[in-house]
Amino acid sequence: MRIQKKLNKMTSGDGDQEQALDLLKTLRDLPVNLEILTKTRIGMTVNALRKSTTDDEVISLSKTLIKNWKKFLGPNSGGKETTTPTSSSKKPKPKEDKKEDEDRKTKEKEKEKEKSRQTSFPAANTTDAVRLKCRELLANAIKSDGECPEGCASFEELAEELEEAIFQEFKNTDNRYKNRIRSRVANLKDPKNPQLKANYICGALSATKLASMSAEEMASNEMKALRNKFIKESIDDAQLATVQGTKTDLLKCGKCKKRNCTYNQVQTRSADEPMTTFVLCNECGNRWKFC
Repeated sequence: MRIQKKLNKMTSGDGDQEQALDLLKTLRDLPVNLEILTKTRIGMTVNALRKSTTDDEVISLSKTLIKNWKKFLGPNSGGKETTTPTSSSKKPKPKEDKKEDEDRKTKEKEKEKEKSRQTSFPAANTTDAVRLKCRELLANAIKSDGECPEGCASFEELAEELEEAIFQEFKNTDNRYKNRIRSRVANLKDPKNPQLKANYICGALSATKLASMSAEEMASNEMKALRNKFIKESIDDAQLATVQGTKTDLLKCGKCKKRNCTYNQVQTRSADEPMTTFVLCNECGNRWKFC
């Protein structure tokens, strides 16, 4: 009881933590039995000390004491002994029950497969003539190649899903909605871009993504390469137009008043007329011309 009182003080922070290890060693050498543990509840005190201290030796010795004292409590000390049914105690199921279980599992697997095939948007029932016509146009664009591949959603379901995604973005059937439908129909029917339709039918491209893609994103790989080529040529032309010419400090910019200019001379009029001089200020970018 004396050791317990000292340990309680150390747990609450009032006592000297350095004495904790000596007190635990003393407890280790004492003849502790189940009656002493029950009467003094020293086990709870040691466990509280273990949680409150940061000394590794104190923690280790506390764990050792608690482990040794648990042996007095026996294997069924945590509460009332409960019996759990084992696999050997279960009655064997009749053959009819096993067959019913197999049938039930087969039906559940089929339902899961059907759910996985369903589209992310439910087929929304609508009586709007514009939306119904748009779904018809999308379905015709998707099924222009032939039959639907096995395991994929039907063309009508894919069209409904795509139309629903577009409608959810605009919340009405205004010109923006119609223009978005027209662009999807045109790109899906494009014979030079079959990959877009194939990706959507097989599920690699979602309806939400397809509904929001720009014309550049929907373009075929060939068109993207051609567009990149034109962009590169335009950039090169712009850069050449900027750097070509003759630098001079004889001309003064009327905007920034500095003499860091580049000029080009071009024959813009008849041959007997003087050439036109185009000047670019390299400081502020101001451009002007004079004859």
